[in-house]
Amino acid sequence: MTLPTLLDIEASGFGRGSYPIEIGLARTDGSVCAFLIQPLEEWTHWDPKAELLHGISRDRLQREGYPVRQVARWLNDELGEIGIAYSDSWGYDNTWLSLLFHHAGMLPAFRLEALRRLLSEAQLERWSATKEMIIHEQGILRHRAGEDALLLQQTYQRTLSL
Repeated sequence: MTLPTLLDIEASGFGRGSYPIEIGLARTDGSVCAFLIQPLEEWTHWDPKAELLHGISRDRLQREGYPVRQVARWLNDELGEIGIAYSDSWGYDNTWLSLLFHHAGMLPAFRLEALRRLLSEAQLERWSATKEMIIHEQGILRHRAGEDALLLQQTYQRTLSL
């Protein structure tokens, strides 16, 4: 069985002025990668509550983050052939992805779809309980993009087989 590619984005906060700070992918083979994003000068919004969730400081982004254009290029390289990735928070993630590509001066070579489109009613009914079980079993660190993308992918896979 080929697994769907799952994408997750952590951000500086929610709402107006927020921007992506980390993008993670769970690939079709189950491997994971994630990149911190260096904020642009005009990206000033910072919500301390969001930082408490993801544990990533703005200083760390400045030191360890990759430039916006490099992250956009990496996403196109990773997802261009596949052509599609899925997100459980499509509304937010699509907005942040669009912002990233806009500031990179590039167009995405893939599209982002809502994970919900892949799920059967039976999977939806089991989703929350299965996700919590996987978090507990594996001690997954939540609100980091790579870990969250993998969690979604594993939840998808397990709800298929229940």
